[in-house]
Amino acid sequence: MSFSYYGELCTEVYDLTKKVGHSLGGDVEYYRDKLKHCKRRILEAMVGSGRMLIPLLEAGLHVDGVDYSPQMLASCRRRCEERGLQTNLYEANLQELSLPHKYEAIIIAGGSFLLIEQRDESKKALTRLYEHLELGGKLILDLFLPDNQMNSSDMGKWDGSAIYHLPNGDIITMEGKCVEADLFFNQNKVNYLKYEKWHHGNLIQTELQRFALRWYGVEEFKYILENVGFTDVVITADFDDNKQPSNSKQKFVYQATKS
Repeated sequence: MSFSYYGELCTEVYDLTKKVGHSLGGDVEYYRDKLKHCKRRILEAMVGSGRMLIPLLEAGLHVDGVDYSPQMLASCRRRCEERGLQTNLYEANLQELSLPHKYEAIIIAGGSFLLIEQRDESKKALTRLYEHLELGGKLILDLFLPDNQMNSSDMGKWDGSAIYHLPNGDIITMEGKCVEADLFFNQNKVNYLKYEKWHHGNLIQTELQRFALRWYGVEEFKYILENVGFTDVVITADFDDNKQPSNSKQKFVYQATKS
């Protein structure tokens, strides 16, 4: 069985645990407030199944979405249709992004940018996002650092399990195993996740996912943005523009401008 990228079972779990409008530490409220004065198009990159997108649409903003996972986009499209919301949803990876519009703002929420595993691919993605912004447009995204207790000795260990009860009575179980961990040099971690779906005690579906994270130092990512061409890079913490980064447990929000 080959690995999926946010496949069907992963999407079911995501929809169950990250419901529309579910705020992660105040991020929905933060992005909605930062974007409320936008008059033109906004793009949510790595949109997932609409946790952030739908509240922004409901606030009257003109927001498109893009994601690499067709399963996530199908869920997002269904959720929008259920609420009578219209938007443009595109299937693409950010490194090859070529959309028909320029945007006043582009956002990436939930630390999702860290899912781009290779640094060179991350820079390609940022370059494509830069090219899709209007002059004066802003990129806003949030990042985090991993558990600072993690180290290379985690490799090969089980990284937790969970059981998810679906509304129809089916159950999805999930187990994860760490297969790569390098906290300091490569700044990455890779888990293999196994999802199994059960119906009345019978296994009916299995899915494997390669879940990788690649993270950045707080100032390091600022330099990457500036290298791409962004200016006026501002870093704040925990979705509070008056709060400065001060420890590794915080969420770090970057605002950068295409001048």
